Amino acid sequence: MSAFTNNQEKRVQALVDFAKQMMTTSDKAALVNAHQELIRQVTPSEVIALFDVLVAERKDLPELKTVTNKILHLFHSPLLAYPALKPAENSFLDVLARNNREMESLLKSMKPDIKQLNLDPTNDEARKSLLEKLGRLQAFDLHYQIKENVLFPALETHWPDYRCVQLMWSYQDDIRREMKALREQLEAPGLDVSQFNRLAGDLFFNMLAIRFREEHILFPHILETIRPEVIQQMFSDSSEIGFPYVTAEKIEQVASSAEAGGDWVNLETGNLKADQIIRIFNHLPVDITFVDEHDTVRYFSTPKKRIFPRTKAIIGRKVHNCHPPESVHVVEEIVSAFRNGKKDEASFWINFKNEKILIQYFAVRDEAGEYKGVIEVTQEISGIQQLTGEKRLLDWEK
Repeated sequence: MSAFTNNQEKRVQALVDFAKQMMTTSDKAALVNAHQELIRQVTPSEVIALFDVLVAERKDLPELKTVTNKILHLFHSPLLAYPALKPAENSFLDVLARNNREMESLLKSMKPDIKQLNLDPTNDEARKSLLEKLGRLQAFDLHYQIKENVLFPALETHWPDYRCVQLMWSYQDDIRREMKALREQLEAPGLDVSQFNRLAGDLFFNMLAIRFREEHILFPHILETIRPEVIQQMFSDSSEIGFPYVTAEKIEQVASSAEAGGDWVNLETGNLKADQIIRIFNHLPVDITFVDEHDTVRYFSTPKKRIFPRTKAIIGRKVHNCHPPESVHVVEEIVSAFRNGKKDEASFWINFKNEKILIQYFAVRDEAGEYKGVIEVTQEISGIQQLTGEKRLLDWEK
């Protein structure tokens, strides 16, 4: 076993060296030719270990993504040939794969409309058809939300080499931006055909590339390394988000290990039971997430309308793993300023799904002023922004 482990470590190091040379060499063809044997024998676990090292070393992300596409293109044939375990029918990974097939089918159905718009950019029928299909394609974002809020946290817990998920998250954000930009192109008065084709090409490439990487790298390694009951728990957690197109006929719910207790909790200004505290937080018109002084997510509320998705898989997760690589530095800066006592609050507001969203971070401190964590509060404020004057009377309809 030790000989096998040593050999695998040597192969992973060789792959890391190869990838780094791919970033710098001017003669990539010669480099690839010299490493044919290494490439032909690559396995999903080695690919995951390779990108864990590259992401951990904080390589420039755009450069890393460019070389990732080139490297994984070289790995395409050996990964296809790898004797991977297959997900059981109607299992979590099987349902994810079936949603991938629906996504690919939808992409293929868009090609005739794209062709028509290239022939005649003023073809309103093709434009409307493509907008309708793009709307259905955007529902596939649920698939990415399941990965980011359920699958990735589980991998962080069970894999020592989990950092490849940060790279995949970045690609998924690229896809979201491409979908938005493509819709804006189709809704604009005049169609910029060159820009339209570039966006459509990037979208097709990224979505299909992510599908391949899921089904020939990510899923096989999950089946080899993670216990069935953990995968089943992911299935249950995913039901809180919902699948985009296809779901299992039945998802077995995994029982919670603990229920809210009935004892009174002294809150200094009153006493409440745990179930009362839960209801109070969940009835506030805001999303609340608490991260403790060790940068670990400990709690989130579940109001009737959540703005951003959360699942129980986030509990116990490090906060820097809960954000895409491009924005995690902002969170780290906020936490650092709170911890050092330089700041106590940070606010942002964004446009999201035709709503105005206020996102606020508040430092939590004890009586001595020592940092004990951070609360994130997210609220939809479109109605608040429209308030004028005063309202002093109740105006319910009788």
